[in-house]
Amino acid sequence: MRHILGVMAIALALTAGRGANAEPSRADPKPTIVLVHGAFADASSWTGVISRLKRDGFEVVAAANPLRGVASDAAAVSSVVKSIPGPVLLVGHSYGGPVITTAANGAANVKALVYVAGFLPDTGETSLSLSAKFPGSTLGDSLTTIALPDGDEDLYILRDRFRAQFAADVSPTQAAAMAATQRPVTLSALGEPSGPAAWKRLPSYVIYGTGDRNVPAAVMAFMAERAHARKTVALTGASHALMVSHPDQVAAFIEDAARAP
Repeated sequence: MRHILGVMAIALALTAGRGANAEPSRADPKPTIVLVHGAFADASSWTGVISRLKRDGFEVVAAANPLRGVASDAAAVSSVVKSIPGPVLLVGHSYGGPVITTAANGAANVKALVYVAGFLPDTGETSLSLSAKFPGSTLGDSLTTIALPDGDEDLYILRDRFRAQFAADVSPTQAAAMAATQRPVTLSALGEPSGPAAWKRLPSYVIYGTGDRNVPAAVMAFMAERAHARKTVALTGASHALMVSHPDQVAAFIEDAARAP
């Protein structure tokens, strides 16, 4: 009997000692970071960011964005997100912005959205209409097209203009490799109206470069303010490919969003 009473006393003492400020037995899980590339890029554009996120203990998935149309691309990304157990932080670059804005509507585990020089469209807006909202984009003059059998067109950035247009702060050697491996986007995808804006119900975070020649800084600032972004960072002089040229800053920004309550 004395032994039993002694055990009970120890148990009660341990319970009382925990108190209201005691640490939980299990920390909240870190969200998985799902990175979605945009037009004229591929998943490898996130390589520098991925290495930093992995170093800091985050699970990362760089999803393949088909670049065929906002609704269909979002459905593909949403399927990836829904296959992941636990919370997800969705990150979109450029045209990947409209894709994550739509994909989040079909995935209940998305906790927040991060836009890396990415469009934040409202319902009915397109990448083309937003990029022209303020002057500054020189993308149109840098494009070449390839006709597709269905009547659509694939858009590419001319290789001799790729670095100046897309990645001015990336080394010439790396920019040349990016130009050679760029993924085309269809003209119809850039002109496809977006659906309901997920940033109206989910926390959003925006980072962009002031030297962006694809999406003018004024456009990014407008969209971030309209979305009441929780945090907005403008990297002075950074190009559209800021995740390649500034991986430390972009990774740190993503981690801040991931750790936010």
